[in-house]
Amino acid sequence: MRFLNTTLRHIRRSPYQAFAAILIMTVTFVAISLFTFLILGSSRVISYFESKPQVTAFFKDTAKQENIRALEDQLRASGKVSKMHFVSKNEALKIYRQQNKNDPLLLDLVTADILPASLEISTYKIEDLASVYSMIKQSSFVQEVIFQKDVVSSLTSWTNSLRKIGIALVVVLSIVSVFIMITIIGIRISQKKDEIEIVRLLGASGWYIRWPFIFEGILYGVIGAFFAWIISSAILLYETPFLESFLKGIPILPVSYIFLLEVLGAELVLAILLGVFASFIAVLRYLK
Repeated sequence: MRFLNTTLRHIRRSPYQAFAAILIMTVTFVAISLFTFLILGSSRVISYFESKPQVTAFFKDTAKQENIRALEDQLRASGKVSKMHFVSKNEALKIYRQQNKNDPLLLDLVTADILPASLEISTYKIEDLASVYSMIKQSSFVQEVIFQKDVVSSLTSWTNSLRKIGIALVVVLSIVSVFIMITIIGIRISQKKDEIEIVRLLGASGWYIRWPFIFEGILYGVIGAFFAWIISSAILLYETPFLESFLKGIPILPVSYIFLLEVLGAELVLAILLGVFASFIAVLRYLK
């Protein structure tokens, strides 16, 4: 408690330095929070698409059941396919009628013989879709393969780029925030050199002198992380209606409050680590 009181007294005496330290930590953790939301959200979008039929193979009318089973066995043996569903001509007709139930003219014109049988395929990883597509195309019993290659490739590329940019930005901001905190705590140590020498002459240990400055770094980190969490969570909740309409039924929103609290907990732990690291480097550098 004594160390905490000393830390608060340090902050009250130099509020502008404390404000600068808290501000840089807030900016750092706002970036961390927003990129955490974006990366986790994009990962869930990819997982959603991975759980859906991603490649659809339409068979020729000459294809027999043993030909279709042979293709299924070949795909299953690759180890890349997570799920397959065969759609017969009659089942395809049922789906067609359900989709066009409000248009009687279209229903009268189409019979089961016109519609091809198909095989809907999902893979464990979205990166495996291209190889599965190539494998299906080689079958002489397949008439057409539907695979939105450009959409899948763009989604994967965008997610990977987002991760790299996010990690780079967070690392740069973390390094900047650590250096600024080292500088601020170092200035505060320099301002109190006379007071520190008096306390040493009275028999105070080195850690007794260091702890208030270490607590100061922790406090800057915790306050900055908490403010950043409030700002980023408010942005996410405010944008949720727009994002839900934009994603059109992909079930990743609204984000649960438990998840937001988990993010807060993780950021507070990271803030404490950054605060301890920065303040410890400062006391090692300036308290000799």
